[in-house]
Amino acid sequence: MSRSARRITAAVLASGALVAAAALPAVADGRDHGRDHGRGHHAPRSAVVLGKVQYDSPGRDNGSNRSLNGEWVTVTNTGRHTVNLRGWTLSDESHRTYKFDLRLPGRSSVRVHTGVGRDTRHDVYQDRRSYVWDNSDTATLRDAHGHKVDSKSWGHRHHGPRR
Repeated sequence: MSRSARRITAAVLASGALVAAAALPAVADGRDHGRDHGRGHHAPRSAVVLGKVQYDSPGRDNGSNRSLNGEWVTVTNTGRHTVNLRGWTLSDESHRTYKFDLRLPGRSSVRVHTGVGRDTRHDVYQDRRSYVWDNSDTATLRDAHGHKVDSKSWGHRHHGPRR
């Protein structure tokens, strides 16, 4: 094989190895990374997620404000930067919806209570006079554009572990 043929072959093999190495991590990790297959665009993966859910308030369900505030959903910003949640919503399967008007600092959480109360950095209130979260339900978090960010289900009608 001539010297120039060897150089061309080496260059082709090297470029092929670089292309293969660049593509390998995206395939090997098996994660979806928020891709919206079939629609041709990518949905960004949010640092904001649903955390713990207390869907059955402790004690008797007597409809008191204390009992209503005993049920809550935690929303957590797992990222380092503050996220503006203004216009974001949290809803149940019956479409009872709470609309956020706050900024959630990085690596922090806010607990969304059902009843009436005074909003703080760590606790906000839906100001409802009746329960929201049933024993079998789904909490859905949507951004200000209505895109689903996260959801969490529990109860016997839902597959997977109870959360």
